[in-house]
Amino acid sequence: EEEKLIQQELSSLKATVSAPTTTLKTMKECMVRLIYCEMLGYDASFGYIHAIKLAQQGNLLEKRVGYLAVSLFLHESHELLLLLVNTVVKDLQSTNLVEVCMALTIVSQIFPREMIPAVLPLIEDKLQHSKEIIRRKAVLALYKFHLIAPNQVQHIHVKFRKALCDRDVGVMAASLHIYLRMIKENSSGYKDLTGSFVTILKQVVGGKLPVDFNYHNVPAPWLQIQLLRILGLLGKDDQRTSELMYDVLDESLRRAELSHNVTYAILFECVHTIYSVYPKSELLEKAAKCIGKFVLSPKINLKYLGLKALTYVVQRDPTLALQHQMTIIECLDHPDPIIKREVNW
Repeated sequence: EEEKLIQQELSSLKATVSAPTTTLKTMKECMVRLIYCEMLGYDASFGYIHAIKLAQQGNLLEKRVGYLAVSLFLHESHELLLLLVNTVVKDLQSTNLVEVCMALTIVSQIFPREMIPAVLPLIEDKLQHSKEIIRRKAVLALYKFHLIAPNQVQHIHVKFRKALCDRDVGVMAASLHIYLRMIKENSSGYKDLTGSFVTILKQVVGGKLPVDFNYHNVPAPWLQIQLLRILGLLGKDDQRTSELMYDVLDESLRRAELSHNVTYAILFECVHTIYSVYPKSELLEKAAKCIGKFVLSPKINLKYLGLKALTYVVQRDPTLALQHQMTIIECLDHPDPIIKREVNW
C-alpha cells in the first residue's frame, strides 16, 4: 500500500515539476516531497535537474532547498553536478553571506574533483574573510579537497597554519581535521607545530574556551580527543617532541573527572596517547591506574574499552598490567562473548 501511495505521489510531482507554469515556490515544496520519497527508497531521478535549477534561480530559501536536494540526490561522479559549478562560483563571489555559506557547504559535501581548480582560488580568499563562519566553512571545504585530491591543495599548507592560530575557536577546530589527516600521512613534516597543539590543549583542558564548546560541563571533549590523537602521532618514537607534551598529558589525566561517558572517551584517548609517545615511567604508571576505572565498570562498553587499553599497557610494559590481573581472570567467565574474546586475545 505504501508503494502505491508513493508512486501516485511521484506521478503527481513529475507532472508538477515538468509544467512550465510551476512557480519556484511550488518547486521548492515539490523538492521537499521528492527528498522524502528518495529517503524512503523510491527513485525520483526526474527531479534532479529541477533541483539544480532551483539552486540556480531561486531566492535564498528556494536556493537553500535546491542545494540541499542536490547534496542528497547526487554523488560526486554524477554528470549533472557539472551544471552546478557556475552557480557555485557565482555564489562564492556574492556579497550575501548566506549565499557564500550555501556554496561553501555544497563544496564541502559533494563537488567534482576535476572542477576543483575553478573554485580553489575563491575558497582560498575566504580564509581571510572577516566573518568566522565563512572562514570555518572555507577550511572544511579545503579539508574535503584534501580528501579527494590532496595534490591540488599542497600549496596552501601555510594558510592552514594561519587557520590553526585563528582567533575564532571554530576555525581552529575545523583546521584540526586537516592536520590530523596530514600528520597521519607524514608526521615528520609537522613536528614544529607540536608546541602549538600543546598550547591549544592546555587552553581546552583549563576551560579557557567559550562555554558553547562544553558538553555536560566537559570542556570541548571532541576537540580534546582530536588534539590527543595528533600528539600521539607526533610523539611516537621521538623523545624530544614527547617531552613537550608530558605536562599537558598529565594534566589531562588529572582533570578528567568521570562525570559523563564522554569523559571516559577522553581518558581512553589520553591513555592511548601516553602509550603511543616516547615513554615516561611516571605517566605510564598513572595511565595504567586509570584503566582500573574502565575494567571495574559494570557497563560492558567501558569494560571493553578498559581491556582494549590494557593491550597498550602489555605491549609497552607487562608488569604494569599485573594490578588488574584478577579483573582480567574474572572476565574469562564473563557472559558477554566480546569481553571474553578481548581477554583471550
